[in-house]
Amino acid sequence: MILRHQKNEEVMDVEFFKEPPLLRKGDTVGIVSTARKISPEELQPAVKKLEEWGLKVKTGDNLFASYHQFAGTDDQRAHDFQSMIDDDDVKAVLCARGGYGTVRIVDRIDFSKFEQNPKWVIGYSDVTVLHSHIHNLGVETLHATMPVNFPAGGQENNALLSLKEALFTGQTNYRIPAHQFNVEGRAEAVVTGGNLSILYSLTGSPSDIDSSGKILFFEDLDEYLYHIDRMMQNLKRNGKFDKTAAIIIGGMSDMNDNTIPYGKTAEEIVNEYVAESGCPVVFGFPAGHISDNRAVILGKKAVVNVTEKGAEFSQ
Repeated sequence: MILRHQKNEEVMDVEFFKEPPLLRKGDTVGIVSTARKISPEELQPAVKKLEEWGLKVKTGDNLFASYHQFAGTDDQRAHDFQSMIDDDDVKAVLCARGGYGTVRIVDRIDFSKFEQNPKWVIGYSDVTVLHSHIHNLGVETLHATMPVNFPAGGQENNALLSLKEALFTGQTNYRIPAHQFNVEGRAEAVVTGGNLSILYSLTGSPSDIDSSGKILFFEDLDEYLYHIDRMMQNLKRNGKFDKTAAIIIGGMSDMNDNTIPYGKTAEEIVNEYVAESGCPVVFGFPAGHISDNRAVILGKKAVVNVTEKGAEFSQ
């Protein structure tokens, strides 16, 4: 690992968010799809596994609806999510899958009851819309694997185990191998972020996040390399890297290129922008559109420690 800066010994001010109640056996969890449609067959492994964990599963009224690529119309998807966050019996809401469509309904949702009685909202990818919007309400959410990703064979991989650990204990603890672009240092701050392309699309909107004094996490999938550069330019120009406590980069997977190559990998592009941030930086974090998609509690304080041997992350 190359040490590009002096260690950042300053501990940033910690911003406290409301933590939804942790789950217990016997609790009810809801499953909705705010974006792409899903079939009962795709959902069955998740229902079975959640019940094995001692949870009761309630599905949205329109979960298996179909409207073009969406899980029903905007009204149907908004109805399902609204019903779940307003249902006193539901302690957590799992988004069945990502894709696209959550931004089409977020402004239809009334979060007033949710703010008073928060519950876990879980997912990644397009669900970053909800993570970011709810982050601005001061409530923790869970960036984690989704029902569509639960293994059909019923095995519990690292992604599932970390989801269970976060939901039932409120803790995460990961060791990340050293990476040539890592920047040494230590930070203790609230975590924010999610999917890079979604964060980029939300800039300037009511769901745009403030990364100042926070640990900024992002990941992405299936983008053209020049798109990565364009999105990083946008975040830079909006000051997203100026006052971050630390920056964590998850999976940057399955990228595309043009006939005339861009000439750099996604990680090399990202490094151009984050290397001069003056804060600890972690590459290769196990979260995102990868099989080893570990849970990260957004809105919760984390400790990040980066050394020449690798990095540690704990909440």
